[in-house]
Amino acid sequence: MAKDRRVRVKVCKFCESKIVHIDYKDEKVLRRFITDRGKIIPRRMSGVCERHQRQLTRAIKRARQIATLPLVAESVK
Repeated sequence: MAKDRRVRVKVCKFCESKIVHIDYKDEKVLRRFITDRGKIIPRRMSGVCERHQRQLTRAIKRARQIATLPLVAESVK
């Protein structure tokens, strides 16, 4: 028999705080959605809605272009 498991519903942080536009200059917010290796965290892990994930990806890529965020993590020697 299957056990009753309660699935926690992830709520989009941007929808919750009613943010319409994600700013590419806001490095503090963008760093939360990047792994230590510099990869963008996928939607299923971050809990961000589809619309905001697209904006987030675009903002991270723009921030990388102007060198606000690194393209890759710093190498450890």
